[in-house]
Amino acid sequence: MPVQAIRTTSTARNGVGAFILQCKRLDFHYCDHWGSSKGMNTFLRSPLLPRFAAAHPQIQIHISPRPNTHPIIRGLYINGREKVICVRNLEKEQILQKCELLRDATGEKVKRPKGGRVVGSLNESVRGVWDPYHGGNKEIFGGRIVGAGR
Repeated sequence: MPVQAIRTTSTARNGVGAFILQCKRLDFHYCDHWGSSKGMNTFLRSPLLPRFAAAHPQIQIHISPRPNTHPIIRGLYINGREKVICVRNLEKEQILQKCELLRDATGEKVKRPKGGRVVGSLNESVRGVWDPYHGGNKEIFGGRIVGAGR
């Protein structure tokens, strides 16, 4: 009688089986007349934006003129938040980098690590949790500590 393997199905875990891009829309606002929008106008007329849009069909692209204002890119995310980056006086390659930055962002606020610890882990420490009762017995004789664990 041959031995048969047991078929297993993978359980769904967030981000393991499928990746959902957090950015759902990018809004480009520019002015036709201001000099600070020169880079944005060249970016919108260059093939960089159509290439970016074709590479990321899940992101909606909205372009709208806003007279007498600096150019901005606004990213809207699936959690309801938005991030805005001012791109005044930037070249078209730099504006593309800002688009990629908004695409890769999650929309969450930037937070400091709590407790001053840079690395956080769910696993226990290999060495265990320190307390003053570790390391053998200590006796104090005349202001001198005698014992193991010094």
